[in-house]
Amino acid sequence: MFIDIVPNRNSRPAVLLRESWREGRKTRKRTVANLTGLPDEAIDALRRALKGEKLIPVEGSFTIERSLPHGHVAAVLGTLRRIGLDAVLASRPCVERARVMAMVAARILAPGSKLATARGMGGESATSTLAGELGVEGASGEDLYAAMDWLLERQTRIEKKLAARHLQDGTLLLYDVSSSYFEGRTCPLAKFGHSRDEKPGKLQIVFGLLCAPNGCPVAVEVFPGNTSDPATLASAITTVRERFGLRRVILVADRGLATEARIEAELRPVAGLDWISALRAPAIKALRESGDLQLSLFDHRDLAEISSAAFPGERLIVCRNPLLAADRARTRNALLAATEAKLKQIRAAVTRGRNPLSGSDAIGVRLGRVLGRSKMGKHFVCRITDRSFTYERDEASIQEEAALDGFYVVRTSLPASELSAEDTVAAYKALAQVERAFRSQKTVDLRVRPIYHRREPRVRAHVFLCMLAYHVEWHMRRALAPILFDDHDREAARRARSSVVAPAEISAAAKAKKQTRRTEDGLPVQSFQSLLAHLRTLTRNRVRATPAVAFDQLTQPTPLQQRAFDLLHVPCR
Repeated sequence: MFIDIVPNRNSRPAVLLRESWREGRKTRKRTVANLTGLPDEAIDALRRALKGEKLIPVEGSFTIERSLPHGHVAAVLGTLRRIGLDAVLASRPCVERARVMAMVAARILAPGSKLATARGMGGESATSTLAGELGVEGASGEDLYAAMDWLLERQTRIEKKLAARHLQDGTLLLYDVSSSYFEGRTCPLAKFGHSRDEKPGKLQIVFGLLCAPNGCPVAVEVFPGNTSDPATLASAITTVRERFGLRRVILVADRGLATEARIEAELRPVAGLDWISALRAPAIKALRESGDLQLSLFDHRDLAEISSAAFPGERLIVCRNPLLAADRARTRNALLAATEAKLKQIRAAVTRGRNPLSGSDAIGVRLGRVLGRSKMGKHFVCRITDRSFTYERDEASIQEEAALDGFYVVRTSLPASELSAEDTVAAYKALAQVERAFRSQKTVDLRVRPIYHRREPRVRAHVFLCMLAYHVEWHMRRALAPILFDDHDREAARRARSSVVAPAEISAAAKAKKQTRRTEDGLPVQSFQSLLAHLRTLTRNRVRATPAVAFDQLTQPTPLQQRAFDLLHVPCR
């Protein structure tokens, strides 16, 4: 049967329900009913029914049983798969790999404890489509801990694969160290040490991060919390030379890591290993006193290469940044004024008539607290007796330090034929990318701290998970830069920079984006976290049509969401 519409010259067309059949070579048909008087909706429903479609009543027919955030999950998992991290974790699919992928993605989407991550993947308590996408619904906290143990066993192989992708012989390798505080007292790695988190009363761990020249993380290692920064350098060298198999490496490390003693003991004796670092303030002062550093060289330039007998076989690139000089002078003046105000309080306490502060020991203890906090003791001359206290500024010391404001010296074992002075300074400044990685892992995005794990292997696996999560985030940020506040035209910014010593500038395109808060195609500019929050609003809805018919339906992507998926080159569905 079918519906046939017959035109009528002077009135409404006739709508006929007909059936047809064949007799020999001829087609016969007859009219079963005249449907002209029926409403258009009824005629359309009958036509669809005759075509075999299932018709569902409109009113009260659809029920949304569950709505789960999906867009941010699709973006993170899509990127993880696009960069091949799933194959790096394990060449073949397995439940442990899926659970590790879930934990890596969860560090970006909703960083929390492993138990909180497990609750977010439960069937009844799911907070996103993450578990369903990876097929790990209902994974318990113990399941995730077992997956962490599985991951730690494979860390060496995984890092070796990442290094093969991002490093090669003769490449620059960025290395820096940070720490993270620890909750509890039972982990063997947790020790008291220099706290970068301003938590001196907390135990901590130390971890070193190795990055490619572009800032992409490739390896991380955890040390006890009382390990000094230079003591981690030998382990980094072993990782690069033995685990990664790189024979020719240029290690870029901060001056606090590559100390003179470490260079002589661990870097210089190794064939094929060069370094780029910087001198500490006392060494720069010694260069000036020896006459190797002439400050007059910088009357009309901001960079000069010198040599010194104190650093045989090395090139020293001296830089002077006027803005840095002004900032240091401003900071020193503020600290001097604040310290002087505290010293006045001590003098008033000593000279007051009632219950004065007395005794050279008591006065010295209070003075030590003030000078220890401000680090300005070198610029004051203080005299203490049992009943008196006087002080004055050491103007000669202040002027001597001010003369070197804005100066820093980059040192390298590389000859000029391999790396120019400008490129050497740029390589040292690239350590700022490692600092950004630490900020992202510790506070902004992934929240590696505080650490609650008690067993040493779990702590190591936790830090490694955070590194893998930042590896994915690093690729996402690069792809999404046109719609983030990040500079998406860094090459133009580099070309517009007057000097490698001058402060970094953002490109004209990034300035326009920052000023208008709009991208070039008119979309609102986002931070990484706000973009993830917006992607969350793309949900997957479980729709029930009849007791026997249910289906999943995604909400329609907004223009910004669609642009994000296009930039990431991943599908939202």
